[in-house]
Amino acid sequence: MPTTKGGEFLIKETEAKEIFITEESTEEQQMIIQTCEDFLKQEVRPVLDRLDSQEDGLAVKLLDKAAELGLLGLNVPEEYGGFEKDFVTGMLATESLGAGHSFSVSIAAHTGIGTLPILYYGNEEQKKKYIPKLANGEWKACYCLTEPNAGSDANSGKTKAVLSADGKHYLLNGQKMWITNGGFADIFTVFAKIDNDETLSAFIVEKNFGGITLNPEEDKMGIKGSSTRQVFFNDCKVPVENLLSERQNGFKIAVNILNMGRIKLAAAALGASKQVASQSVQYSNERQQFGRPISKYGAIRYKLAEQAIRIYACEAALYRATQNIEDAISTLITGGLNKGKAILKGVEQFAVEAAILKVHGSETLDYVVDEGVQIYGGMGYSAEAPMERAYRDSRINRIFEGTNEINRMLIMDMMLKRAMKGELDLLGPANKVAGELMSIPDFEAEDTTLFAAEKKHIANFKKATLMVAGSAVQKLMMQLSKEQEILMNIADMLIELYIAESLQLRVEKLVSLRREENCTQQIDIMHVCINDAADRLNKYGKDAINSFAEGDEQRMMLMGLKRFTKTEPLNTKEARRRIADKLIKENKYCF
Repeated sequence: MPTTKGGEFLIKETEAKEIFITEESTEEQQMIIQTCEDFLKQEVRPVLDRLDSQEDGLAVKLLDKAAELGLLGLNVPEEYGGFEKDFVTGMLATESLGAGHSFSVSIAAHTGIGTLPILYYGNEEQKKKYIPKLANGEWKACYCLTEPNAGSDANSGKTKAVLSADGKHYLLNGQKMWITNGGFADIFTVFAKIDNDETLSAFIVEKNFGGITLNPEEDKMGIKGSSTRQVFFNDCKVPVENLLSERQNGFKIAVNILNMGRIKLAAAALGASKQVASQSVQYSNERQQFGRPISKYGAIRYKLAEQAIRIYACEAALYRATQNIEDAISTLITGGLNKGKAILKGVEQFAVEAAILKVHGSETLDYVVDEGVQIYGGMGYSAEAPMERAYRDSRINRIFEGTNEINRMLIMDMMLKRAMKGELDLLGPANKVAGELMSIPDFEAEDTTLFAAEKKHIANFKKATLMVAGSAVQKLMMQLSKEQEILMNIADMLIELYIAESLQLRVEKLVSLRREENCTQQIDIMHVCINDAADRLNKYGKDAINSFAEGDEQRMMLMGLKRFTKTEPLNTKEARRRIADKLIKENKYCF
């Protein structure tokens, strides 16, 4: 079993056979995907307007129907009434349900941040009491972390818990905001500080404990059909046995559940992107201008192809990371760790990749819906057509689960912390690249094996990223954490590299399964993606270098960057046209 570590993609070559691609999903996984898609088609899409108008009880009714199909308990162990499917299967279901607009938010909050803290951190008694009822939908769940003055800085929350005189209850006082499912939840996972603790603790709070009041539903830009409330706790009596995990372990719970939430958000955004891409293709085939469908025009074909390229690349990276997590979980279980802890530890190991995917998935969806509106033209702006809702619903994803700016900072922070702990050797490879800058470029005989050129480009992308990151760390040392613009430049290089490499590995594996002649559009997707990634990497690298280097050092690094981001000329227009032709012929997103 491969023993890839999180963040190691920067310094290690991955083999195509190690990754999972959705083209090899099992019959059972396909059935679960179909169940999710049918549920959205039959139950959710017909009532989207009613859902967005906050029709009383409708979201709860839909969650109950999802529960009947087993969709609330896919990843819950059988002993607590779930189906105990593996991590990959759970992710495939999350993706499929991601195309359900507001409902996707409600179900993701219930099955993710609502259920998982108790499942992974609860003691046996807590799990037996709560998890079966959350898995069968009898109880609905929410998660109360954010406060008016504690958003990205979650640990600065002011909500307090004080032990009662008889020592049997904690009295909870405070205010939480942006609480998804807050309006109908029966169970609240609440983060608060006990007495004057430095760090948060977590509590399982039942609505019927009393002392809980709610503000009216928030009037939001998008995801209008999801319940979002402010929640107030006024001497809410929480039995001492409802402390979740240990005292002051709340921040750790929040961080680990966020890691899980980030990769799941990427999956949901991917599902939404595919639906919008299909709608874009269909509309472009139906809409006639100047006597022909608009799908015949190059400007529209560019948009359809670019939607597909970004979606296919995002999917490659998502399931690469998902399989890495799956493998890590299996290794940890084999090593004697219980399954719940193994899942948390496995996800934590790939927190860098989860942050990369959160950023890339949400920004892919934003691009896809934006171009979807453009393809629909005036109809895209009308609430009668699907794009207006898709556009508004998409925007929250760049804020949810930590803003994309915070996540970019985290990518770098986690990579550097792992390097300092000796878990990742970044210094050795960075020094090696620095040495290479001083040497004459090698002119070895051209490797003509399949995808050798693409692999070389990606190896060079790694060198470019190591060169910039290594120099920034050495030059700025402790000051680097204050240079957010540089951190974001390097994070963007890491994102481009990870996505491009994942896509190359996916196409290589697909070709090994289906042969080259049956994968021509996928190969086009890969070529365009790598070509464009090289340009973006060059830009991010240049911006970073010019921010901290000068003189000979600056000139040397810029020359190195140019060398490491050089690609062969590519007719991207023709490649995109071939991709668009396939989409137009199939009349949907078909990769």
